[in-house]
Amino acid sequence: MSISWSGGTTGSEPAIKFLQQLENDLRNLSIELKKKYPNPRESCEEGIVKLRNAMSNPQTPVHYVVNQIMFPVQEACKTKDPRVVRLGVGVIQRLVTQQVVDLKCAAHITDTLWGLMEAGVEEVKVLQTVTLLLTTNAVVHGDTLARNLVLCFRLHFAKDSTTINTAGATVRQLISLVFERVVAEDNESKPVEKTPSNLEELKVLSSSPPKGLRPCAADAYLMFQDLVQLVNADQPYWLIGMTEMTRTFGLELLESVLYQYSSVFFDHPEFSFLLKERVCALVIKLFSPNIKYRNSVPASVQQASSLDKPYFPISMRLLRVVSILIQRYHCLLVTECEIFLSLIVKFLDPDKPCWQRSLALEVLHKLCVQPMLLESFCECYDLKAHATKIFRDIVNSLGAFVQSLFVHPQLNPAPKTPIEQSPALLAGMPVGPGVTPQPGFYLRGVWLPLAATFVPGQAKSTYLDMLDRIEPPGIPEGYGISVAYAALLDVIRSISLAINGPSKVENAEEEKAASTEESEKPKSKAVHAQLINSSWCGLLAALSPLLEASTDEIIMENVLQSMQTFSSLCGQLEINTARDAFITAICKASLPPHYALSMLNIVTPSLNRSHPHDGHDSNMQYNLNAFSENDFRQQVVAVGTPLPSVSWPAGAQQGPVMLTSKNLQCMRALLSLAHCHGSILGASWYLILTTLQHLVWILGLKPSTGGSLKAGRSTADSNAVITTAVMADLPVLSAMLSRLFESSQYLDEVALHHLVDALCKLSREAMELAYSNREPSLFAVAKLLETGLVNLPRVEVLWRPLTNHLLEVCHHPHIRMREWGVEAVTYLVKAALLHKYKPPLKDNKKLQTLLLSPLAELSAVPHTHGDVRQKQLECVLQILHSSGEILSHGWPLVLGIIGAVNDQQGEVLIRLAFQCLQLVITDFLPVMPWRCLPLCVDTAVKFGFQTQELNISLTAVGLMWNISDYFYQNQDKLSSSLNSEEAIFPEFPGTPNMPPFDKLWMCLYARLGDLCVDPRPSVRKSAGQTLFSTLSAHGVLLRQPTLHAVLWQVLFPLLDKVRSLSSSASSEKVDPGGNILIHHSRNTAQKQWAETQVMTLSNVVRVFNSKRQLLQSAGDFTDAWSLLLGFIEYSSLNKNNEVSLSGLKCLQEMLYQGKGLEDGATEGPPTQWGPLWAAAWTSWLRIGEESTFPPPENEEDVYVPTQAFLAALVQTLPALLPHAGLDKPEQAQLGRLLKVLHQAVAVPSQEYPPFQMLTNESALSPLQDAVINTLTTLQNDALIDNAHMESMLSEIFQQLLTFVKFACVAPQYGNLQIKSNCQMGPEWGAVNYVPFGEKCLSMAVKLFLKTAEEETVIKNQTLQNILEVMLLYLQKAFSILRFSFWLPSHVALFFSLRKNTLFLHF
Repeated sequence: MSISWSGGTTGSEPAIKFLQQLENDLRNLSIELKKKYPNPRESCEEGIVKLRNAMSNPQTPVHYVVNQIMFPVQEACKTKDPRVVRLGVGVIQRLVTQQVVDLKCAAHITDTLWGLMEAGVEEVKVLQTVTLLLTTNAVVHGDTLARNLVLCFRLHFAKDSTTINTAGATVRQLISLVFERVVAEDNESKPVEKTPSNLEELKVLSSSPPKGLRPCAADAYLMFQDLVQLVNADQPYWLIGMTEMTRTFGLELLESVLYQYSSVFFDHPEFSFLLKERVCALVIKLFSPNIKYRNSVPASVQQASSLDKPYFPISMRLLRVVSILIQRYHCLLVTECEIFLSLIVKFLDPDKPCWQRSLALEVLHKLCVQPMLLESFCECYDLKAHATKIFRDIVNSLGAFVQSLFVHPQLNPAPKTPIEQSPALLAGMPVGPGVTPQPGFYLRGVWLPLAATFVPGQAKSTYLDMLDRIEPPGIPEGYGISVAYAALLDVIRSISLAINGPSKVENAEEEKAASTEESEKPKSKAVHAQLINSSWCGLLAALSPLLEASTDEIIMENVLQSMQTFSSLCGQLEINTARDAFITAICKASLPPHYALSMLNIVTPSLNRSHPHDGHDSNMQYNLNAFSENDFRQQVVAVGTPLPSVSWPAGAQQGPVMLTSKNLQCMRALLSLAHCHGSILGASWYLILTTLQHLVWILGLKPSTGGSLKAGRSTADSNAVITTAVMADLPVLSAMLSRLFESSQYLDEVALHHLVDALCKLSREAMELAYSNREPSLFAVAKLLETGLVNLPRVEVLWRPLTNHLLEVCHHPHIRMREWGVEAVTYLVKAALLHKYKPPLKDNKKLQTLLLSPLAELSAVPHTHGDVRQKQLECVLQILHSSGEILSHGWPLVLGIIGAVNDQQGEVLIRLAFQCLQLVITDFLPVMPWRCLPLCVDTAVKFGFQTQELNISLTAVGLMWNISDYFYQNQDKLSSSLNSEEAIFPEFPGTPNMPPFDKLWMCLYARLGDLCVDPRPSVRKSAGQTLFSTLSAHGVLLRQPTLHAVLWQVLFPLLDKVRSLSSSASSEKVDPGGNILIHHSRNTAQKQWAETQVMTLSNVVRVFNSKRQLLQSAGDFTDAWSLLLGFIEYSSLNKNNEVSLSGLKCLQEMLYQGKGLEDGATEGPPTQWGPLWAAAWTSWLRIGEESTFPPPENEEDVYVPTQAFLAALVQTLPALLPHAGLDKPEQAQLGRLLKVLHQAVAVPSQEYPPFQMLTNESALSPLQDAVINTLTTLQNDALIDNAHMESMLSEIFQQLLTFVKFACVAPQYGNLQIKSNCQMGPEWGAVNYVPFGEKCLSMAVKLFLKTAEEETVIKNQTLQNILEVMLLYLQKAFSILRFSFWLPSHVALFFSLRKNTLFLHF
């Protein structure tokens, strides 16, 4: 422990104690010297006296005292007596440890120790003392320091091993000490502006340091200069006295300095110059054996070099030095490091010794684990236009080295068989109990075991650390490939760290270091891209054979992981060629060799890369196919059939293919790559998915619900033969595949589109294959479905491209393709509708339309693909059950799908579609927007028109009633929500301002009107009943304009259509088929249409009458009345008795309803009804005249109106007679009326039995009775109206008497053969006119009795006419069956004569 005293004098207590210790040491030394060495003893005693004097004089300087006592110590050491020397050295060590030695004293001590060194006495003690002298403080420097260093160097080359080892350690310590002083000096000194050194002066070696250096730096400079000189076998300038020096030791010292004190070389230009000019020249010189100088080496380092054989100790240490120079000084030694790296690369040439190649590999490995170093290489060399592409050459050299091991087996002797070298391996499987295969590489007959393992990111030197070896060590087989394998993986790891930063570094220390370096050196995208461009060819060329040759799962996993990482880096930097090449290599390894080459279409020109910017071609030619066949058989785990390809001929067959455990491991790696790095794959998705598709096919995985893949349940489902172990792994592989596509939800939009495009491309290839009727793969379609399902949160991004392709698949003629296409579409739509969106789907019209559009577009699939339509409709039904409440804006598409079914698609589809429609109308009308209601009506009508199933048509008509009920019950809600939109409602001409709610009703009525003319009678009937029932029940809601539109646009057109279709209906009998019987009244289409006519006309008239008050306010009521009368007139004249009779009934209903309305009308002018009655009277006359007119001659199909028709015709007259204008002779209306009555009575009949006399008035037929009533009414009118009596009485008398004659002589009706009273058998029979004649005779006599005095009666000789008729009666008395007719005849005659006699009397 050092002693400190004030002023450095002997007056302090610590100084006194120290001097006392020295006195004691000298006394002991004197005692040891007194016997043999008197002179040194006397010097010691003098020294003791001086010490005592110093202690008595407190002002004596300590250094003065110490220098005084050094003489006796020196003299004692000169005796060379070991005991004395030990005591003397002890005194010196005490002086040194107490730090009382100044420079002068240090020189004396050095001289003393030098003498002991030369004498070979106490060499270890000498070394210890030198160490103390130099390490205790920094007093010793300059030449004294140099002598101490030389002393230690010389002892290092002594004969004693202990001395040698101690001296070596001392030299290393002191060398470090010298540089530590420099570091301390730099830290302690204030930064001052250094005067730049003259570099030209530095080129001249001398013993004087550069002028700008401080003392410690000067010593270090001179020492380092001489170390280089010594290694170079030159004489030193500062370390004078060196007699011996080995290059190995010198290189070790240089390495130590360069490794530990790089800051000195960076801080002092003089040292940098020394490093650049001396050290590098030395290294290049020592590297020269067997290596020629490059033209780019500076002239200053051009030296003669021997061509001696490389020496291991020198080469090994040189590589250590070079490694340090490259790692720590590359930014100072840019050109020199370029040379060094090129030399190291040369060391890997196949013609170099194995130990040299191994050393070079270890150095390269050290470099490869440093990300920033590799980045610096790229920045300094590869990015420069005319520089050597160092990083590329490093990686290429590693690739070439790996390839050379398998291509040139003679350079790495291998056993003839793998069994001799590695008995645990046979076909890649363990042999023997408990034996595990040794990890290694086997390819083309070359077996290379994995001889060393390395921690990722850490380089472990083996042969570079063999400093004690003189002869080259034996290199175990497989060591070279083991280091190369580790170096290649670390290259990729370092590139990843350089590009992505330290966040992914696992080791905390490395993370900190990488973070520091990254903060010091900003990254450049150009550098990152160059890292990839310079390395990918070499890496691929090396990793591909390693992957192929690997026999260990861990090795394969590491290689695959590295390839994945590199692929992701390429994608990240958008270097697509490199990315695709690496992915292709993984894909190739996943498939059987020959299979892979044919399926993936692997080409290798992209790997034969040349670099035109280099000025020369790359020295490597990469060919992946060179290693495409591995004759070392792996464990076969599955045998399956290859997936057919479009490139194969249609009839071509390929044998089974085998998958090994290695293929499956590569498949997992491929899945992992796509799962973790999908965002950067881009177009490479196609390569990956193609490979996965083939693997899935070979393994027999089939798509299942939701798009996942599952193993076939039986051999019929799959032709694959799979081992039990792999069978258990199939669910795992399927889950990995599913997770891959589930992870697509995390991809950005661009990456997602790349994935979808790749799947679509695969699917199109499968579709093209299926066109040739070969079994296609459904992998792409299933995974499109799976991708769509997991990306529903951003459904707008991929929905259209995805579903557009699936719709293409749905049109494919191959049934399996088509089935899965529609399965994917329907499954996607159902899932999309159930997904929760923000804003909710219910309120998002655009999204609803987007989601349902693909389902709607399935309707365009040809009707021959009924399976597609069935799936579509089943999907609609499921959607209605699960999501019907939210389809607020999607109903048009849903209804469009339902309504797209037609008769061509068969009964099954129609039933299914109608089931959907029933559900819509019964459950979802309240939630359906009003805009969809017209479409709902149209859809229901479509099912009414379909002809596949009658019951569906009838039920569809019933649904129309349900719809009308909904309209009626929700009139307030609908009226408030509806608005008039032309796009929603059809045009209704003539009513421009119709309210929207009424338009809704018009849609319903118009479509029901269309159904009323359906070709099927039951449908017509049901539709008609529904139409008119709806009008009756809900017509009160219609306003006058709407009712007017219903009349003119629905009902009248309906009547017209029915009239037209009835007239053109066939009269042939209808064959119902089966056991169905049809009544004879409906056994022809004409008769069936007759029923429709009857129902339609009667219901229209009923509606017209019920709404007449509203219709009257319209300006065209008269036109409507006339038009309806025209339809009635047409029906009344129909030759079908049912139709004609119904027409007359409708006329009666109109007339009597009109009469009642007229009588009770309170609005409108009284003349309004005149034209209406006139039109009605005119129609009646036309009906009467045309229906009673006798048929023309020679007419085959003779039509004779029935008695019921005629009776109904005449019974209509009471309502008309008041408006007939009979009192106007100029119109001759009475004559026309009587003519109709005459012809009606004359019409024969088949409805009554043969002529027979009846005894009571009840025997009158309904027609006769109606005629009698009419004549009675006319008679009464004539008697009341005196003004027109004259014109009416004559015609009435004439007609009555004519009818009386019918009792005697039946009237003739045209040319018809009418049966007489007693004849039997003719077709037509006369009506019994006897009672009718009696009644007419009685009426005539009574009328005569009332009007006999009238001038017109007398003038017309009415009595004479009566008598003539009576005469005819009397003449026919015996031929008439009814003999009771006599009595009324005589009574009539008596009264007539009596009346006439009285008249004459007066």
